[in-house]
Amino acid sequence: MNQVVEVMTKGSIQNREAFLTKIAGKMRRKPRNMDEVLQRPVRQFQPEKEVLKNASQADLLEALKEQCVAIHTDVVETDAENLSITLEELLAQHGQGKRVIAKDDRFTTFGLTELLEAPSTYLWDVAKARENINQAEKAKTGIMFSDITLAESATVVIFNDKDKARSIGLLPETFIAIIPASTLVPRMTQASAIIDEKINKGETISSCVNFISGPSNSADIEYNLVVGVHGPVKASYIVVTDK
Repeated sequence: MNQVVEVMTKGSIQNREAFLTKIAGKMRRKPRNMDEVLQRPVRQFQPEKEVLKNASQADLLEALKEQCVAIHTDVVETDAENLSITLEELLAQHGQGKRVIAKDDRFTTFGLTELLEAPSTYLWDVAKARENINQAEKAKTGIMFSDITLAESATVVIFNDKDKARSIGLLPETFIAIIPASTLVPRMTQASAIIDEKINKGETISSCVNFISGPSNSADIEYNLVVGVHGPVKASYIVVTDK
Protein backbone atom coordinates (compact mmCIF):
# COMPACT_ATOMS: atom_id res chain seq x y z
CA MET A 1 0.00 0.00 0.00
CA ASN A 2 1.32 3.39 -0.95
CA GLN A 3 1.03 5.96 1.79
CA VAL A 4 0.99 9.68 1.14
CA VAL A 5 2.81 11.64 3.80
CA GLU A 6 2.58 15.43 3.93
CA VAL A 7 5.90 16.99 4.85
CA MET A 8 5.84 20.56 6.09
CA THR A 9 9.06 22.47 5.42
CA LYS A 10 9.97 26.06 6.14
CA GLY A 11 11.31 28.11 3.27
CA SER A 12 14.72 29.78 3.32
CA ILE A 13 15.82 33.01 1.69
CA GLN A 14 18.92 32.90 -0.53
CA ASN A 15 21.08 35.92 -1.54
CA ARG A 16 18.65 38.36 0.05
CA GLU A 17 21.22 41.04 0.89
CA ALA A 18 22.79 41.06 -2.58
CA PHE A 19 19.39 41.15 -4.26
CA LEU A 20 18.05 44.04 -2.14
CA THR A 21 21.32 45.97 -2.48
CA LYS A 22 21.05 45.73 -6.27
CA ILE A 23 17.43 46.93 -6.19
CA ALA A 24 18.38 49.84 -3.89
CA GLY A 25 21.14 50.83 -6.28
CA LYS A 26 18.78 50.85 -9.25
CA MET A 27 16.43 53.07 -7.25
CA ARG A 28 19.34 55.28 -6.15
CA ARG A 29 18.66 54.53 -2.51
CA LYS A 30 21.05 53.64 0.30
CA PRO A 31 20.95 49.89 1.04
CA ARG A 32 19.12 49.06 4.25
CA ASN A 33 20.91 47.43 7.16
CA MET A 34 19.68 43.82 7.09
CA ASP A 35 19.89 43.61 10.89
CA GLU A 36 17.50 46.53 11.30
CA VAL A 37 14.10 45.50 12.62
CA LEU A 38 11.33 47.21 10.72
CA GLN A 39 8.15 48.18 12.53
CA ARG A 40 4.88 47.71 10.75
CA PRO A 41 3.12 51.09 10.47
CA VAL A 42 -0.15 51.50 12.35
CA ARG A 43 -2.99 53.01 10.36
CA GLN A 44 -4.67 55.98 12.00
CA PHE A 45 -8.15 54.89 10.96
CA GLN A 46 -9.30 51.26 11.13
CA PRO A 47 -13.08 51.32 10.49
CA GLU A 48 -13.14 47.58 9.73
CA LYS A 49 -12.70 46.86 13.44
CA GLU A 50 -15.88 48.76 14.29
CA VAL A 51 -18.23 46.44 12.35
CA LEU A 52 -20.19 44.33 14.88
CA LYS A 53 -17.57 45.38 17.43
CA ASN A 54 -19.69 44.89 20.53
CA ALA A 55 -21.94 42.16 19.18
CA SER A 56 -22.78 39.27 21.49
CA GLN A 57 -22.73 35.67 20.29
CA ALA A 58 -26.51 35.91 19.87
CA ASP A 59 -26.08 39.08 17.77
CA LEU A 60 -23.49 37.39 15.59
CA LEU A 61 -25.79 34.42 15.06
CA GLU A 62 -28.61 36.71 13.95
CA ALA A 63 -26.26 38.47 11.52
CA LEU A 64 -25.20 35.09 10.15
CA LYS A 65 -28.79 33.94 9.67
CA GLU A 66 -29.75 37.16 7.91
CA GLN A 67 -26.83 36.87 5.49
CA CYS A 68 -27.61 33.19 4.83
CA VAL A 69 -30.81 34.33 3.11
CA ALA A 70 -28.76 36.46 0.73
CA ILE A 71 -26.35 33.62 -0.14
CA HIS A 72 -29.08 30.98 -0.61
CA THR A 73 -27.97 28.86 2.34
CA ASP A 74 -30.16 27.05 4.86
CA VAL A 75 -29.19 27.48 8.51
CA VAL A 76 -30.51 25.58 11.53
CA GLU A 77 -29.72 25.84 15.22
CA THR A 78 -29.31 22.96 17.63
CA ASP A 79 -27.39 21.88 20.71
CA ALA A 80 -24.71 19.22 21.01
CA GLU A 81 -27.20 16.69 22.39
CA ASN A 82 -29.48 16.96 19.35
CA LEU A 83 -26.83 17.50 16.70
CA SER A 84 -26.98 13.92 15.40
CA ILE A 85 -30.75 14.08 14.87
CA THR A 86 -30.53 17.52 13.27
CA LEU A 87 -27.81 16.35 10.91
CA GLU A 88 -29.81 13.29 9.82
CA GLU A 89 -32.82 15.50 9.09
CA LEU A 90 -30.66 17.78 6.96
CA LEU A 91 -29.14 14.85 5.11
CA ALA A 92 -32.66 13.69 4.26
CA GLN A 93 -33.39 17.15 2.84
CA HIS A 94 -30.20 16.94 0.80
CA GLY A 95 -31.36 13.68 -0.72
CA GLN A 96 -29.52 11.11 1.43
CA GLY A 97 -27.03 9.04 -0.60
CA LYS A 98 -23.34 8.70 0.13
CA ARG A 99 -21.60 11.28 2.29
CA VAL A 100 -17.89 12.05 2.64
CA ILE A 101 -16.53 13.56 5.83
CA ALA A 102 -13.20 14.89 7.05
CA LYS A 103 -10.99 12.96 9.45
CA ASP A 104 -11.71 15.34 12.31
CA ASP A 105 -11.83 14.53 16.03
CA ARG A 106 -14.80 16.86 16.43
CA PHE A 107 -17.10 14.30 14.81
CA THR A 108 -16.45 12.12 17.87
CA THR A 109 -16.38 15.00 20.35
CA PHE A 110 -19.82 16.13 19.23
CA GLY A 111 -21.27 12.63 19.46
CA LEU A 112 -21.55 11.80 15.75
CA THR A 113 -20.34 8.21 16.07
CA GLU A 114 -23.39 6.86 14.22
CA LEU A 115 -22.47 9.00 11.22
CA LEU A 116 -18.87 7.76 11.36
CA GLU A 117 -19.98 4.12 11.44
CA ALA A 118 -22.75 4.35 8.83
CA PRO A 119 -22.18 2.25 5.66
CA SER A 120 -23.03 5.27 3.52
CA THR A 121 -20.27 7.39 5.11
CA TYR A 122 -16.78 7.61 3.62
CA LEU A 123 -14.09 8.91 5.99
CA TRP A 124 -11.28 10.74 4.23
CA ASP A 125 -8.08 8.69 4.49
CA VAL A 126 -4.82 10.21 3.25
CA ALA A 127 -3.36 6.73 2.78
CA LYS A 128 -5.93 5.96 0.07
CA ALA A 129 -4.76 8.74 -2.23
CA ARG A 130 -6.85 8.85 -5.45
CA GLU A 131 -9.66 6.76 -3.92
CA ASN A 132 -10.53 9.77 -1.77
CA ILE A 133 -11.17 11.90 -4.84
CA ASN A 134 -13.27 9.16 -6.45
CA GLN A 135 -15.41 8.86 -3.35
CA ALA A 136 -15.85 12.63 -3.06
CA GLU A 137 -16.94 12.83 -6.70
CA LYS A 138 -19.60 10.15 -6.12
CA ALA A 139 -20.83 11.51 -2.78
CA LYS A 140 -24.15 13.29 -2.44
CA THR A 141 -22.97 15.43 0.48
CA GLY A 142 -19.68 16.60 1.95
CA ILE A 143 -19.63 17.41 5.67
CA MET A 144 -17.01 19.46 7.52
CA PHE A 145 -16.62 21.51 10.69
CA SER A 146 -15.97 25.24 10.48
CA ASP A 147 -12.78 26.47 12.17
CA ILE A 148 -13.75 30.16 12.09
CA THR A 149 -17.13 31.54 11.05
CA LEU A 150 -17.68 35.09 9.75
CA ALA A 151 -21.09 36.39 10.77
CA GLU A 152 -21.12 39.40 8.43
CA SER A 153 -20.77 37.34 5.24
CA ALA A 154 -22.02 33.95 6.52
CA THR A 155 -18.64 32.45 5.63
CA VAL A 156 -17.14 29.27 7.06
CA VAL A 157 -13.36 29.20 7.26
CA ILE A 158 -11.69 25.79 7.01
CA PHE A 159 -8.01 25.05 7.56
CA ASN A 160 -7.66 22.38 4.90
CA ASP A 161 -4.93 19.81 5.32
CA LYS A 162 -4.28 16.13 4.56
CA ASP A 163 -7.22 15.07 6.76
CA LYS A 164 -9.61 17.94 5.96
CA ALA A 165 -9.23 18.11 2.21
CA ARG A 166 -10.88 20.89 0.23
CA SER A 167 -12.37 18.27 -2.11
CA ILE A 168 -14.89 17.41 0.63
CA GLY A 169 -16.48 20.83 0.31
CA LEU A 170 -16.00 21.11 -3.45
CA LEU A 171 -16.76 17.84 -5.26
CA PRO A 172 -20.01 16.46 -3.72
CA GLU A 173 -23.36 17.73 -5.01
CA THR A 174 -24.25 19.34 -1.67
CA PHE A 175 -22.35 20.60 1.37
CA ILE A 176 -23.09 20.80 5.10
CA ALA A 177 -20.96 22.87 7.46
CA ILE A 178 -21.19 22.22 11.19
CA ILE A 179 -20.52 25.48 13.02
CA PRO A 180 -19.57 25.38 16.71
CA ALA A 181 -21.01 28.56 18.18
CA SER A 182 -17.65 29.50 19.66
CA THR A 183 -16.20 29.91 16.15
CA LEU A 184 -18.42 32.91 15.38
CA VAL A 185 -16.55 36.19 14.84
CA PRO A 186 -17.79 39.44 13.25
CA ARG A 187 -15.91 39.39 9.94
CA MET A 188 -12.73 38.79 7.92
CA THR A 189 -10.88 41.26 10.16
CA GLN A 190 -11.07 38.98 13.18
CA ALA A 191 -10.33 35.84 11.15
CA SER A 192 -7.12 37.43 9.85
CA ALA A 193 -6.15 38.43 13.39
CA ILE A 194 -6.65 34.85 14.62
CA ILE A 195 -4.47 33.50 11.82
CA ASP A 196 -1.78 36.12 12.52
CA GLU A 197 -1.81 35.19 16.21
CA LYS A 198 -1.29 31.52 15.40
CA ILE A 199 1.63 32.38 13.13
CA ASN A 200 3.19 34.65 15.78
CA LYS A 201 2.96 31.78 18.28
CA GLY A 202 4.92 29.59 15.90
CA GLU A 203 2.00 27.33 14.98
CA THR A 204 2.06 25.67 11.57
CA ILE A 205 -0.83 27.02 9.51
CA SER A 206 -2.37 25.05 6.68
CA SER A 207 -1.16 26.13 3.26
CA CYS A 208 -4.80 26.12 2.12
CA VAL A 209 -7.33 28.15 4.11
CA ASN A 210 -10.73 28.07 2.43
CA PHE A 211 -13.40 30.74 2.88
CA ILE A 212 -16.76 29.25 1.84
CA SER A 213 -19.90 31.37 1.58
CA GLY A 214 -22.80 29.10 0.72
CA PRO A 215 -23.20 27.11 -2.50
CA SER A 216 -21.06 27.60 -5.58
CA ASN A 217 -22.30 30.49 -7.71
CA SER A 218 -21.27 33.02 -10.31
CA ALA A 219 -22.73 36.21 -11.73
CA ASP A 220 -19.98 36.95 -14.23
CA ILE A 221 -22.28 36.92 -17.27
CA GLU A 222 -24.52 39.99 -17.36
CA TYR A 223 -24.80 39.86 -13.55
CA ASN A 224 -27.20 36.93 -13.71
CA LEU A 225 -26.68 34.70 -10.67
CA VAL A 226 -26.13 31.03 -11.48
CA VAL A 227 -25.83 28.59 -8.56
CA GLY A 228 -23.77 25.40 -8.78
CA VAL A 229 -21.25 26.51 -11.38
CA HIS A 230 -18.11 24.91 -9.99
CA GLY A 231 -19.10 23.17 -6.78
CA PRO A 232 -22.04 22.20 -4.54
CA VAL A 233 -25.47 23.32 -5.74
CA LYS A 234 -26.85 23.37 -2.19
CA ALA A 235 -25.32 24.31 1.15
CA SER A 236 -26.60 24.15 4.70
CA TYR A 237 -25.16 25.34 8.01
CA ILE A 238 -25.78 23.78 11.42
CA VAL A 239 -24.95 26.12 14.29
CA VAL A 240 -24.40 24.02 17.39
CA THR A 241 -23.82 24.88 21.02
CA ASP A 242 -20.38 23.60 22.00
CA LYS A 243 -19.92 20.87 24.57
